[in-house]
Amino acid sequence: MGRLEGKVAFITGAGSGIARAAARLFAQEGARVVVAELKPELGRLTEQWVRDTGGEAKFVETDVTKEDSVKNSIQETVSQFGKLDILYNCAGGSIVQDAPVTEVDMFVWQHTISLDLLGTFHCCRHGIPELIKAGGGAIVNMSSVAALRGFPAHVYVAAKGGIISLTRALAGQYAKNGIRANAICPGLVKTDRVLQRFGDPNDPNSGSPQAQAIKHQFQRYPFSVGEPEDIARIALFLASDEARMITGAIIPADGGLTAY
Repeated sequence: MGRLEGKVAFITGAGSGIARAAARLFAQEGARVVVAELKPELGRLTEQWVRDTGGEAKFVETDVTKEDSVKNSIQETVSQFGKLDILYNCAGGSIVQDAPVTEVDMFVWQHTISLDLLGTFHCCRHGIPELIKAGGGAIVNMSSVAALRGFPAHVYVAAKGGIISLTRALAGQYAKNGIRANAICPGLVKTDRVLQRFGDPNDPNSGSPQAQAIKHQFQRYPFSVGEPEDIARIALFLASDEARMITGAIIPADGGLTAY
């Protein structure tokens, strides 16, 4: 029996990167997976990828920045599979125009906060009632090492820091309902977005000056660059009953950056 046998998992941003790897891994462990993705072409590719490997998945077009979209997607999840057990809020990211607070354009602030923090809030707002109906469950939120260390991308740092605080509040509020809430703080991970934004993560001299400054912080650590599957495995553990004693935890997965 798989570690998520009989569970229903809602994974945002599952058309690419870490969330895509998680969709496949969760399905391999017995979960029925909802691929909540904004871009239909990517969402359908993940859905088919999971099915081709013997898993069960359904793509649901979802814009996490829009509350009605998230509400409808959660309703469709329950209509299709009868319940919701796992909420993995993985959609997010930053844009290259992020900058110090004295310089950043307000559009960048609004976009990043909406995608990262508000998107996570929307999913929790509408997912938690279904977790309660199911008798409890697991929330896994995606923060970042940037929220623990500080990087020259101030809006992203603020958004991901907000996710950490939200996660701790959720853990305390909903423990009585059998709901666990934890957050993962990845470092550099070789997703398509990171490769496009930073160039070769192992080459500190490739990419923009801002990208180089961030990568230089990681080069001192032997496990500095991860694969999407590395983070997906942590999410799998937190989503499974193996982690039943863990809630309110903020877990760095940064190759040691915040350990020194």
